[in-house]
Amino acid sequence: MKNAILLFILLVFGTVASAQHGKVFESLEFKSNLVHYPVEYSIYLPPDYYTSERSYPVLYLLHGYSDDETGWIQFGEANRISDEGIANGDFPPCIIVMPDGKVSWYINSADGNDPWEDMFIQEFIPFIEKEYRIRSKKEFRAIAGLSMGGNGSLLLAMRNPDLFTSCVAMSAGTFTDEEIIANDQYDAYFKNIYGAKPKNDVSEHWKANSPLHLLDSVDIKKLKSIRWYIDCGDDDFLYKGNSALHVKMRNLEIPHQYRVRNGGHEWSYWRTGLFDGLKFIADDFHR
Repeated sequence: MKNAILLFILLVFGTVASAQHGKVFESLEFKSNLVHYPVEYSIYLPPDYYTSERSYPVLYLLHGYSDDETGWIQFGEANRISDEGIANGDFPPCIIVMPDGKVSWYINSADGNDPWEDMFIQEFIPFIEKEYRIRSKKEFRAIAGLSMGGNGSLLLAMRNPDLFTSCVAMSAGTFTDEEIIANDQYDAYFKNIYGAKPKNDVSEHWKANSPLHLLDSVDIKKLKSIRWYIDCGDDDFLYKGNSALHVKMRNLEIPHQYRVRNGGHEWSYWRTGLFDGLKFIADDFHR
């Protein structure tokens, strides 16, 4: 009898404990008509997704250079951080979508062979928000990312300001023109996507996809309709572009949060920063 009671208690508490965890599905595939490859993505569904009929806010969370759609789960522990924040009431249940951006820098390539941004905006977002119970309005849609994905989140939000209510850029791979002009590794990291670099200048395609240049070309009122959060470590090699972004946004009087914490370009920094980033996003989602 005692064993039966103990088993019952274990089952009950086990069920309660498991109900507090969201579901993660990794490396699902979306078939695009715009790019020539299947687009893989991972998704986090909040703990009550399968026990409710409600619709949820959504965060598109972008990975860094050379990583893929599994990075934020495998190394960033985004699911654990989300579970804990939801359980503690720090932010409301939210669906997190993590697409594979390959090394596209989340833009349309200069040669037109890989229109990643067009795929993401025109096909992927509509597919996701039809496939899952998502509130498909700007006020319930956010974007965030680290490194290449931090830069991607900035430029996608700036180029599509009517889509996103907030943007969290961590250790963004945002470079000043001076850094790019002096970069002797440009061909290895950027040429296939941004095109050849003019002598002593940056290309027009670079300018069209640079957050620092987009601050000059996008309607300032639209930029101010997005809540911005920039976070870069004091030992991060990307400090110049992130600092320049902060200074320029200050000069343009674009409200934003700017964080410099102790740390470098590493997962330990992004894991510890993701909670605050999610909490910042939640200020829009949580009414």
